[in-house]
Amino acid sequence: MTTLLSDLIALTKPKIIVLLLITAVGGLFLASEGLPDLWITLAVLTGGALGAGGANTINQYLERDIDDKMSRTDGRPLVSGSIGPLTALIFGIVLNLVAFAILWQFANIISAILTLVATLFYVFVYTMLLKRTTSQNIVIGGAAGSIPPMVGWAAVTGNILDPAPIMLFVNIFVWTPPHFWALSLILKEDYARAGVPMLPVVKGVENTKKQIFVYTWILMAVVVITALTVDSLGIIYGLTNVIFVIIFSWMSWKLMRESNIRLALPIYLFSLLYLALSFGSIMIDGMIEWMDFGLTNVLP
Repeated sequence: MTTLLSDLIALTKPKIIVLLLITAVGGLFLASEGLPDLWITLAVLTGGALGAGGANTINQYLERDIDDKMSRTDGRPLVSGSIGPLTALIFGIVLNLVAFAILWQFANIISAILTLVATLFYVFVYTMLLKRTTSQNIVIGGAAGSIPPMVGWAAVTGNILDPAPIMLFVNIFVWTPPHFWALSLILKEDYARAGVPMLPVVKGVENTKKQIFVYTWILMAVVVITALTVDSLGIIYGLTNVIFVIIFSWMSWKLMRESNIRLALPIYLFSLLYLALSFGSIMIDGMIEWMDFGLTNVLP
């Protein structure tokens, strides 16, 4: 039973879920302009974790042939045979259905639909259509991972027709290619062996380095536009994101200048830290605003 439970958890890719939830909670804080409602937060955390876990499980079901050819993934439960394909598929579908029900019941239908859309896009557009056919797979497919902050925003407001959630979406959408291309530089031979047309496999290492650098500058522009256009974002967000995206770009420039890929792993790891701190800064701004509001109402 313990082994089965650990295998089921492994199917959901819990480390990825944590980062997605941080971005969703960032959307919650921004929409609330302070501390979000506890029950809505719990609904987003639970529904978001289950929805992302379900999407990741179905992804592993569909990519089990690829995972079998890659050293990084050949120990996954579906490859090792510790869990059967049908069991994994049913598990993934059930997780998504439960996620939809939780968000609909305890948040609203818009957040539930957005979570389902993210799963459907990840499964049908990225996994089934793009990943095996184009080197731009992660550029377009990254839209699925950009939706969580919109889910957080929608859970509070009931809509996404506002510049704030759209800009948060764009931030992650632009962050995704350099993040994954840094990883794909490290795993180039693995992807080539599995027949996955990641950018380094199709266009080469040097072209990938240049693309990573270009995208960090696009990200810089997006960060500045976000800070200037979203009024509810505070100074902590602006300073944190500008400083860290400059470091991100500098590391990418160093990678581009070198004849090896020594900096690919540090860039990949730093990009994870950057995204977590980016949305963490939104939470800090929200807590500062909440504290200021509380003091204003308490002090004479």
